[in-house]
Amino acid sequence: MSVYDTICIIAAVAVFISMFNHRVGKFQTTIAITGWSVIISLALLFLSNMNYIPLNKEHELINIIQNIQFDDFLLKGVLGFLLFGGALNIKLSHLKDQKFEITILALASTLFSTFFIGTVLWLLFSLVGINMAFIHCCLFGALISPTDPIAVLAIVKKMNAPQRISTQIEGESLFNDGIGLVIFVTLFEVAFSESTPTVSSTIALFTHEALGGITFGLVLGFVFHYLIKHSHDGMMRLILTMLIPTSGYVVGQHLGVSAPLAMVVSGIMIGNWTRNSIAEDESHQLNHLWELVDETLNAILFLLIGLIMLTFSFHYIDIVAVAIAIPLVLCSRYLSVKIAYLGFNRYRTYNPESVKILTWGGLRGGLALAMAMAIPSGIATGYSPEIDVKEIIVLMTYAVVVFSIIVQGSTITPMIHKAKELEKTGY
Repeated sequence: MSVYDTICIIAAVAVFISMFNHRVGKFQTTIAITGWSVIISLALLFLSNMNYIPLNKEHELINIIQNIQFDDFLLKGVLGFLLFGGALNIKLSHLKDQKFEITILALASTLFSTFFIGTVLWLLFSLVGINMAFIHCCLFGALISPTDPIAVLAIVKKMNAPQRISTQIEGESLFNDGIGLVIFVTLFEVAFSESTPTVSSTIALFTHEALGGITFGLVLGFVFHYLIKHSHDGMMRLILTMLIPTSGYVVGQHLGVSAPLAMVVSGIMIGNWTRNSIAEDESHQLNHLWELVDETLNAILFLLIGLIMLTFSFHYIDIVAVAIAIPLVLCSRYLSVKIAYLGFNRYRTYNPESVKILTWGGLRGGLALAMAMAIPSGIATGYSPEIDVKEIIVLMTYAVVVFSIIVQGSTITPMIHKAKELEKTGY
């Protein structure tokens, strides 16, 4: 079965799960799709272990999932569409009001979380006999610290949280996605580069990726704003917006800058400036087009997240690592947000539920998993020849992602309702 055939079948299954959930379920669609895909994977694993599935069929199924190459599918495929589509709906006026908070949360809090997780994980692993290098522990911190905009925008934004909280969650997730990817790429180069990196070269790489991505996004935004504004055909205007996350994303990758950051910047520009320069009916068409793209790609992506479980190998020490990772990531998220708010509260008054919602609503998704799967295989942990660094990091990441989407995503609603009630009382 070709990759195209597999994606078509996965899309159909995702749509049927979505329809079933709309008729009889009460969960948000993304949570329902992820939950059902995990249940399907667990059922297939159980049937396989009970020898109800022939070995050749099991290998064939695993090969079908592996052929999709999830990290390439997301990082070099759908990520540009999802980030651009999410950024289109960010109001620039709201972003300006929260620019200080979003900058701190996206940059300083992500850096703090990266090295906090890396340090604590390295110490705890030393106690349980996993000999993982400090840089590899920080690599896990880098990929798991950013909140995933794909998961966040798919779940939290539809719950109508108070404006400031909603803007912080959406803005932070969009920008720290790009920042987190830049940090990951930088640490990846330090960990696996054949030459010994220096402090100056590491800073230069980070700066080139981050500032280059923002600059390239501005250029893309200005160019396509001009082209769309001066086009007199409504269909051509929609097609031009599709070129940004396709051709624009590819060009950004070849320039060596952060293409995800470029998509966020250009999406905000098109969504705020260009949209105001076209007719109202064309603006509605633009919204419908990108809602369709967003819903379709999210459905495929989150079903894939559950099915990837079929490709994993499980060992006892992986369970120990998972048991460490989930509370550690939650603790790191709480500390990074709480410390930031100690500074924020000196200048403004915020909803008392803000820290709780940003902590529990800091969902992780497919992007973290794609980065984890990009780590090279064969790096020994010192625990067992069968268990390498990639296996442990991928399984920890998968556990955190599934926990955040299903558990955190399905239980955050009461916090948001409480925050809305506090808004009415003026705190």
